[in-house]
Amino acid sequence: MKFLRRMFPSKYENIVTHEDFWDWFLAHHKTFWKAVHDGEKLEEVFFDTMMSKLNQIKDGIYFLTGMYDGQTVELILTADTNIKNIVFVEDLIKSAPDIANWKFTALKPEVDISKFQIKMENHTFTTENLFFYATQDDNYPDEIDLTIVYDKFNEAEKNIIINGVYIYLNNLLGELSSATMIDHLQIKGNDQENEELIPIAKLKDYLVWRESEFEQKYQHKRYSAQKDSWGSFEAALSNGKPYFAIANTTVLEWNHKASHPWVLKIEIRYEGKENNGLPNPEDMHAMNAFEEELNNVLIDTEGYLNIGRETADNLREIFFACREFRDSSRITHEMITKYSDQLNIEYHIYKDKYWQTFDRFKYS
Repeated sequence: MKFLRRMFPSKYENIVTHEDFWDWFLAHHKTFWKAVHDGEKLEEVFFDTMMSKLNQIKDGIYFLTGMYDGQTVELILTADTNIKNIVFVEDLIKSAPDIANWKFTALKPEVDISKFQIKMENHTFTTENLFFYATQDDNYPDEIDLTIVYDKFNEAEKNIIINGVYIYLNNLLGELSSATMIDHLQIKGNDQENEELIPIAKLKDYLVWRESEFEQKYQHKRYSAQKDSWGSFEAALSNGKPYFAIANTTVLEWNHKASHPWVLKIEIRYEGKENNGLPNPEDMHAMNAFEEELNNVLIDTEGYLNIGRETADNLREIFFACREFRDSSRITHEMITKYSDQLNIEYHIYKDKYWQTFDRFKYS
């Protein structure tokens, strides 16, 4: 039989599209339901095969499962708070069919805080021992800079406590909010002298209020780079290799940076051994073609600002400031896939409301 399977592989062996994935799931959903319901052979019957199929759709999609009620199994797909993968989780769940006794959820939802606590080794995190306060900076008025106060914080168990608090916040706020609504976060003990501590149960309301004010302030801000000036920079790295950069020096002086709070950083790695860390002509041509095509789809007036690029030491980094993170991630992933046979490309998306990432361009 194994020989025959190799000669005539299952039509569900190669998962390429969302439709492929859900066709495969639909063919096995009764077996999966029984495994979760009965709690038997979960890893063998469900976990291993599920993870394998998700990896074929997109790296970085994970899942949780359990009984939602007596007859319904819930499958939660999660990006593990990785910003760039959130949209792929949401897209996959949106394409899910209706299957009896199954509930499909995109991203880990928030929980009922009154019934919730996290235990990690010797620590228990609850509404009774977690508080927060916000730090305001006149230079960065729209940043949400939070300090979480845990009354049993100690340096010896710092890593355990930080991990526990992050897990708690992920459940308190839900995965989407915890990943996207906080700009900076630190965790301390209850040794604050002049700060008014706010119960952690009020954190979600605080974040929603700040987010609403932010959106009202910046929702109509758009930018056109048609007449902008670009500057070029040359230097030598500490290892002696040359460094080249170009940047949009006009947009770096814009007063409404926070309206484009997401930084898209694209990394292209190349050999460069014979060119003192710089790309050879073939790689240079492919990188320029990639960047030009990306500029044609990430358009400034639609919320995607090309800030500039750096090239040195076998690496080119391209930077965009974006109004949002979903379409920018989806578009960039499609472009990388298109050029995957020519270039080694990776990308990251993170929040930087005041573009501190680009300070080095301003002072070069």
